[in-house]
This record gives sequence, structure tokens and C-alpha cells, in this order.
Amino acid sequence: MARSQFRMFRSVVPGIEAVAADSNQSFARHTHEQFGIGLVSSGAQKSLSGRGMVEAGAGDIITVNPNEVHDGSPIGEGRSWRILYFDPEMIAANVSEITEGRRSAVEIPHPVLHDKAIAAHFEAAFGLVTSAGEPRMQHEEAILEIVARVVAEVLPNEGQVGPQSISTAQEMIDCDPTAAICLSDLARASRLSRFQVLRGFAKATGLTPHAYLVQRRIHLARRLIAGGAPLAEAALASGFVDQSHMTRVFVRKYGVSPRAYANAVA
Repeated sequence: MARSQFRMFRSVVPGIEAVAADSNQSFARHTHEQFGIGLVSSGAQKSLSGRGMVEAGAGDIITVNPNEVHDGSPIGEGRSWRILYFDPEMIAANVSEITEGRRSAVEIPHPVLHDKAIAAHFEAAFGLVTSAGEPRMQHEEAILEIVARVVAEVLPNEGQVGPQSISTAQEMIDCDPTAAICLSDLARASRLSRFQVLRGFAKATGLTPHAYLVQRRIHLARRLIAGGAPLAEAALASGFVDQSHMTRVFVRKYGVSPRAYANAVA
């Protein structure tokens, strides 16, 4: 029995569309105007691509270029996948930044990628693009990473700069971890590209800029709670969106809830 279920998500990032599908249908040859980067969740498929016929199974990244003729047929019972469609202008701008102006006209060279690290980055990017209220810095980091690895084919150790060049960005966060800072702000202050900040910051500190910012905020929240501040006030005063967000981070870091911590130090 034929099935074809598609769900269009509301994207919080202009220039990106997000779709999830579960289908056992075969799709005729067609094209898209956008770049597509997706992840097969279950099952398998075969498809025509710009590199000939390819097969992809669960855990594989699938891609398509603008106006590239492709089709798709299930292998077995069917397959499910999620995919992000990027406007070409967005991809071109990100590739130009990642390659420091050496490239802007791009084509994704691989229709299928068997790479667990890229799959994990796609999972993160899809979740952020389809979740309201997430900080802009996380969106910027996730999109840069997926474009760098899939489109620009930048290796994890490329695009990095020395620790001294990152000190301005780190100091900007340290001075006021409660501020609504985005990756673009750090890049402007450091006179670097967003990608240089992202990779250089991780090399210098072991954390992405957003992860470092969250650590600084939870340290501040802990001090406020230890000082007797009500939990809701501590959350807002330390830069979290709300108490529940602070609680999730607190438990991940300290292993106990903010309430349990407050009771223990009272």
C-alpha cells in the first residue's frame, strides 16, 4: 500500500526550509531551486544524481544541488528522512566566508555521505532551525558547521586561528555573559570571520562560543542561587530565557536540580 507523508516545519532561520518525510513511493525525475542537505532516518533508497545512480541508507547524509535532476525509489519497504533546503544565496555567502573569499560559486560534490560526525551536525542543525526561542548564536554555529563540512568540505582543523586572536571574543563574553551576543557580534569585535571565531574559539577553549557562553551563565546562576536569589530571578539575572532552561543546564552540569542545590546551601 502506497504511503507518502510529508511534514513542513516552521523554520526560524530565513532562507532555510525544513521537511520530514516517510514514504514508500517512487518519485519521478525532478529538480529543486535550492540546495538540499538531508539525513535518512530509516530504510534505504536509490536515486539518480549528478554523479549517476547512488544508494543511501539509515544514517547517511543525502544532498542535492539547485536544478540537479534527481529521482528516488525505496529499497525494501520504504524510507524516512529529514531535509533542510537552503537558498543558494545563503550557501554562497557562507561558503565565501568559510573559504575567506576563495569560493562562492559552489556545488555539493557528494550526493551521499557516510559520515557519523556530519550526521550529528545535521541533527543539531535541524533541531535548531525548527525550534523557536533558541539563541541566534547556536543557529549561526550549526549552519556554518554543516555548510563547511558538506558544501565547502572544510576539515575540522581548518579555518582556525591562534588563541591570541580569540581573546577579544572570549573577553566580550566574560565581561557580560548575560548579554544577547551572537556569533556575528564576536566576529566584528575580533575582526575575524564568524567561521574563524567558531573554529578558533573551540581550539582555544575546548568549547564553541555558545557552549562557553552557557557555561559562564550557569556559573553565574549557581552563585546567585547560593546567595539566596529565588530560582526564577537567578535564571533571568544570569541570562537564561526562563527557569526551565536554567534547570536543564544546571542538571546537566552539576547533576542536581537548582532547587536541590538551593536547599543544600541554605
